[in-house]
Amino acid sequence: MSLNFLLGTGKVNSVLKEFVRNASKKTGGSTSNTNCKVKPKRRGWKVQDGHSVQAGHILATQRTTRFHPGLNVGFGRNGTLFAMEAGKVVVTCEKFDPNWEHTWVQRMYAGREQQVIMKKYYNVIPQPQHQRFKLVDEV
Repeated sequence: MSLNFLLGTGKVNSVLKEFVRNASKKTGGSTSNTNCKVKPKRRGWKVQDGHSVQAGHILATQRTTRFHPGLNVGFGRNGTLFAMEAGKVVVTCEKFDPNWEHTWVQRMYAGREQQVIMKKYYNVIPQPQHQRFKLVDEV
């Protein structure tokens, strides 16, 4: 039978239903480890000891206070250390003398009252200014 003949008789719907074929397999890909794709935060020190930085450069990112701000270093709300002036980065390990009457210090450093506690501090030593000044106008 031709298709033109079937169009006139109204049998097209029954013929077209015979040609429809359903998929035998589902599409969608792999389902293993679909929820484990977490981007790392890449926290830690960004600038090493002895490098030069400009004002505003991020020195270290941290979740807990591992590094402490020193000279010309700012402390962000999320614990980020940043340079407040241009200069050379110096990382020092200094003795930390906490206020032992404070309840938070008692809780964090319990059992370490007789020990020497050392902390790492980020410092930025400013670049020396040049001494090449030109006298523009006399007073």
